[in-house]
This record gives sequence, structure tokens and C-alpha cells, in this order.
Amino acid sequence: MSVEFFIARRIYKDRGKNKNVSPPAIRVATISIAIGLAVMILSVAVVVGFKKEIREKIIGFGSHIQISNFEMNHSYEMKPIAVSDTLMNDLQSRFNVLRVERFATKPGIIKTSEDFQGVIFKGVDEQYNWDFFRSNLIEGTVLDIRSDSTLSDVLISKTIADKLSLKLNDSFTAYFIQDPPRARKFHIAGIYQTYFSDYDKIFVLLDIKQIRRLNQWDDDMVSGLEIYINDYNRLDATADSLYFELQTQNDRLGNTYLTQSIKQRKPEIFDWLNVLDTNVVVILILMLVVAGFSMISGLLIIILERAGMIGILKALGQNNASIRKIFLYLSAFLIGKGLLWGNILALSLCLIQHYFGILKLNPEVYYLTKVPINISIPAVLTINVGALLVILAMLIGPSYVIAGISPAKTIRFE
Repeated sequence: MSVEFFIARRIYKDRGKNKNVSPPAIRVATISIAIGLAVMILSVAVVVGFKKEIREKIIGFGSHIQISNFEMNHSYEMKPIAVSDTLMNDLQSRFNVLRVERFATKPGIIKTSEDFQGVIFKGVDEQYNWDFFRSNLIEGTVLDIRSDSTLSDVLISKTIADKLSLKLNDSFTAYFIQDPPRARKFHIAGIYQTYFSDYDKIFVLLDIKQIRRLNQWDDDMVSGLEIYINDYNRLDATADSLYFELQTQNDRLGNTYLTQSIKQRKPEIFDWLNVLDTNVVVILILMLVVAGFSMISGLLIIILERAGMIGILKALGQNNASIRKIFLYLSAFLIGKGLLWGNILALSLCLIQHYFGILKLNPEVYYLTKVPINISIPAVLTINVGALLVILAMLIGPSYVIAGISPAKTIRFE
């Protein structure tokens, strides 16, 4: 154990035993660090949680990567592609690919006796993974699609159901604008609600064979393929790899494949989410500055209060660099105490919000019913280490005040 560390520890243990000016100042600095760290952890947890929730909703409706016809007309009445079992097996076996699903979309109009609503019918097959809609289901069940029969059941959102005064197990007629126009009757098997209004107000899920019959497509024809991946951080790399490999291939109809990631299809949403990162950076910087300056004032008060001790140490031959280390060690102890209480405060609030959802949100504005929380241990550790190092670095300059303290003067007035 170094002499500097030993002296700093003794000062830290003896603090507050004598009535002097330092305890209130140190207490304020410690509280500032604790509150600053708590705000930083809460900011990161909320923003990461919000981005994760929104991203999962978007991906739940449209997957990570979509393969469609290169001649797509940027509408939901998409030109079909023919998908072979060979292509499906090839995509499914690729690195980072979790699953591949077929889909087909078609615009239509739901007509009731009192109102009507334009919607997008999304057809899926028996291999579709219903986990996302099952977790957002509020009434009924998800669809039980089978390969040997055509299902007339549909899954609609609560937004559409409320607007058209439809309930679970009701039936309605949908009209499709084509030549000639066609109508189909459907039965409501389930009602979901994701609170993502951009999608809730338009999507109705049904058996893909219904859309194939309306469009007179063959059994291997679809609007596209939806690919879900294991590692979201490798989304761009996986999408680029698929794009360059598939752009040189054609289906049996001579169509060229177009591969797009969810970021490319919905850039406005992901740009909006990226803006949140800037807000977090600003908050982190402000909290570090406030905590740093609070600690600087506390350090200066301690140095002035311990001027006599500094003078004695200098008289005994201790140099300025060694004495600065004493006070930097002492500062590290105080910062550590502030970080400890800051972690306790932040993690307690995060857990309370995560399990009880005390803070609510307006879903029409934020797409969520409560403030989301996502606690990342690596992020918490990074914030703690970063805060400790930054605040200590800010204290190096003020610690040079020690060099101006004269041993003769301080010992004389001690």
C-alpha cells in the first residue's frame, strides 16, 4: 500500500469527526454525483428501451429483411415473385438467418352497414410465426392456417374494429378493386393491439391462399419473403450480402429479386430513433459537467481546510506530485460513494418502472402505454467507469493549487 493511498484512506475515514466546513460541501458534491449518475443510467435505460420496443413493433409487422420483385411499384399491390423450395432452403441455411416466411399483400375495403375502411390484407401461410401478434392479442386467437384448406378467418386490430363497430366473431364483407371487382366475406377470429397506429389502422392478417385466389396466382407465387435474423447488429451486413447475391438471380417467371432491410424500407422511423441517441449524449455531457464542477468545489474546500497538513507534509519532504495523489485518491473515494448511491437509486427506479409501470405514456403519441426500461449491465458499467475517469480528469487541474501552499505560512497559522 502506498503512503499516498494510506493517508487518503485515513482522511476519508476521519472525515466529519471534527466540526468543520468540509462535510456539507462534500455531501453536496457526493449527492450531485449520485443524482448525475442516476440521471445518466435512467436516460440510457429509457432510450434503449424505447428504441427496442419501437424496433420490435416495426420488425413484427415487416421483418428484418424483405425480398420482393425488383419492379415493385412502392404500393401494397405488389408484383409477385415465384419462390422455389430451393431458394427457401438456401436462405434458411445462411448465417444469421433465424427464419424465412412467405407473405402476400393486397389493398381492400371493409364495408359494414354503417361505415367503411380502406385496409391492407396481409396473407401468411402455415409456417408463419405468430409470437409477435400473440403477445399483442387482446381478444380471440391467432389464425390456424393449414396447407390443405383455405381459412376465412382474419386477425384485425382494435383500431379497425372500433372504427367499424366490429367485435370478435363478427363477419364482414371486403371489396377488392380489380378487374372485375371482387368481394369476400371474412370472420373475425382475433383482435390485436400494438399501439403502433401507423400499422394498427391498416393491417388485417389472413390466409395467403385467399390473396392467391383473388390474384389468380400459382401456389409458389407471393408478394415477397420476410427474413428474420438472430443478431440485429449484423442487419446491414446480412442485407448487403443477400442483395449482391440475389440481384443476379431470377425466378421462373424471369423476375429479378430486390433485397431491402427494414432500415431501407422505413428510413424515416429509424432516423427519428437515431435522433434520440443525440439527446442521450447531451444529457450525459451535462450531467458529467455538473458532477465534475461540484466535485471540483469540494476538492478545493478540502485542500484549503487541510492546508496545515499539506504544509507539514511539505516540511517533511513530500513533493507536490505526491500530495496531489493523496487528494486525488481521496476524491476517488468520494466519487465512488456517489457512484454507489447513484447506482442504487437508478437501478431501484428502473426495476420499479419495469415491473409496475408507474410512469404512463400516451400511446397515440409515443406508441407505448408506459415508459420502457431496458437495463444493460455493460452500459451501466461503462457509464460508471466513464464517469469516474472523466471526473477524476477534471480534478487534475484544480489539484495543482497545492503547489501554491507555503509550508512556513500554513504551519505558522495552524
